[in-house]
Amino acid sequence: MGKQSHNNAFMKKIFCFLFLYIIAILAAIAQQDPQFSFNKLTQLTVNPGSAGNDGAMSGIILNRYQWVGIDGAPKTLVFSVGSASKLFGINSGVGFNIISDEIGFSKNISVGIDYAYRMNTGIGELGIGTSLGFSNMSINAVWYIPESDYYQTPQGTTTEASRLAFDMGIGTFLRSKDYFVGLSVTHINQAPIVLSDETRTFLARHYYLSAGYNISLSNPLFELQPSVYFKSDGAAFQTDFLVDLVYKKRFSAGLNYRFNDAICVLIAAELNNGLKIGYAYDIGTSAISSYSGGSHEIYLSYSFDLGKNRNKKYKSVRYL
Repeated sequence: MGKQSHNNAFMKKIFCFLFLYIIAILAAIAQQDPQFSFNKLTQLTVNPGSAGNDGAMSGIILNRYQWVGIDGAPKTLVFSVGSASKLFGINSGVGFNIISDEIGFSKNISVGIDYAYRMNTGIGELGIGTSLGFSNMSINAVWYIPESDYYQTPQGTTTEASRLAFDMGIGTFLRSKDYFVGLSVTHINQAPIVLSDETRTFLARHYYLSAGYNISLSNPLFELQPSVYFKSDGAAFQTDFLVDLVYKKRFSAGLNYRFNDAICVLIAAELNNGLKIGYAYDIGTSAISSYSGGSHEIYLSYSFDLGKNRNKKYKSVRYL
């Protein structure tokens, strides 16, 4: 019985290794952008048009641990800050993003700055923006399964490799009191990355569409905020359907259904004026879910009003 249990555990490691190896290879080929359950809060990382959309200076630190319990599973760290601005006397928004995304033997670090020109329209404030930055891809040539002699070497590599590529993106973001709509494209220049003579890849272009609406309920203390988040690299797509119930514009609880992947439970609270914390747990619905303990995501953010009254309450993207 003990031997069978040991064999099952070893086969589980082999399965998880091969699964993540394939995912890592696909990530190296397609450069799939990382996913987030709190996708309304990470808009700036994929849509420069959203910079400064809430009229405040806002920063967020977010950690995501995907497929917990599986060695080599994705781990993502985000630092993002954006602000409304009067750059050169023009109504603008600026932003700065650092993203570290690691899966298997592949690690990608991207750094970018955002600029958005903002204008008032009859249906809301529109931001049209662009992002410029760099993306660094690195791979570890040999990846071992823990507690075994099984290993795999990425095809075409004999040593560790790391390459830097220039990156660009564009986006638009429309926001009003009751709704928001965003449309953007990342890696628009599809920068090539040559890791070795035999391993050549590129930053695949990704397309994003997001939208949300604020529904006032009969009890004025509660609001319902449904939203949708869609991304595609032209070959595959991912869609999130999120519903948040917000209380007093400070506390929220939500459910997010990620098509063919997971059901996510989200909670968030404003601890003080502008200081927020949130946690999300993903319950997997795909085949890998039986081999992992789910996915965890936690963030800490802070925002303050840029007007004369710094203690003034504001309305962020999450609390419309």
